[in-house]
Amino acid sequence: MDPKATEIAHDLPPFLRAYTDGRVERFFGTDVVPPSVDSETGVSTKDVAIAPERGVSARIFKPNTINPDQKLPLLIYYHGGALCLGSPYCTTYHNYVTSLVDEANIIAVSVDYRLAPEHPVPVPYEDSWAATQWVVSHSHGQGPEAWLNDHSDFKRVFLAGDSAGANIAHNMAIRAGVEGLGVVKLSGICLVHPYFGRREADCDSRGTGDSLVDKKPGVDNKWLFVCPNTSGINDPIINPAADQNLRKLGCSKVLICVAEKDGLRKRGWFYYEVLGKSGWGGALEIVETEGEDHVFYLFKPGCEKAVALMKRLASFMNQD
Repeated sequence: MDPKATEIAHDLPPFLRAYTDGRVERFFGTDVVPPSVDSETGVSTKDVAIAPERGVSARIFKPNTINPDQKLPLLIYYHGGALCLGSPYCTTYHNYVTSLVDEANIIAVSVDYRLAPEHPVPVPYEDSWAATQWVVSHSHGQGPEAWLNDHSDFKRVFLAGDSAGANIAHNMAIRAGVEGLGVVKLSGICLVHPYFGRREADCDSRGTGDSLVDKKPGVDNKWLFVCPNTSGINDPIINPAADQNLRKLGCSKVLICVAEKDGLRKRGWFYYEVLGKSGWGGALEIVETEGEDHVFYLFKPGCEKAVALMKRLASFMNQD
């Protein structure tokens, strides 16, 4: 075997390693929790195939505290993982969305998009848009899934995600504003510890995410890994300031959550400032968790600050 074929091409410790021969080893998010009724919360889950020919699917979550004719807010969730890790079916995201559904008393659809580098950008975004449109196809009560037909309030639809998933949520809201979602109008989006690119000037000395620091001028190495054909730091997917459609963001309110020790903290604040100056007319709010790092709540879900953050997200989706 050619030793060069087994050289490491990209390393994202301790989560992923990619080799020059095309092999990818993932050390996070590969486990699968079967759909079931959660013993602690009573939240029920089921899996659906959205576009089997292209491998797009989702997990639907329904709380147990629901009447037969009750309509609940509907959340479409896009998981994080740098566009190359994770799924709705892994323990981390299954448990997180289950807890959020229980706390907020909502219906949720957690999207399983195809992952880079095998499926580089824009594939994860196109898959996410296909899933979003599939959800919207239930807005007249005649879609293929009864849980969405019977229990979803399509006048209260939200998009949310963490890290790269928050970036997807933002881009889906932009596309909704430009192309529309039929009769559905998004109520809001929740961007938790969002990823909007990374430049050396944006490195936060309080952050611990050294693997995110630039390896090439203009744009961080992680983005080049998932989007090798990027135009650079002015790619509108990761730089909202470069997006001419930013003011068309298709929702009425936005909640941004950042963490004090997160290496992406500055980019979250950057998004807040740029959106606020864009001419978009919605309500904009940002909250910062002190003393915590990137997506801390996924790995310390029972800590006081994680509980507070979840209650804030639940409140956002239940406010008039």
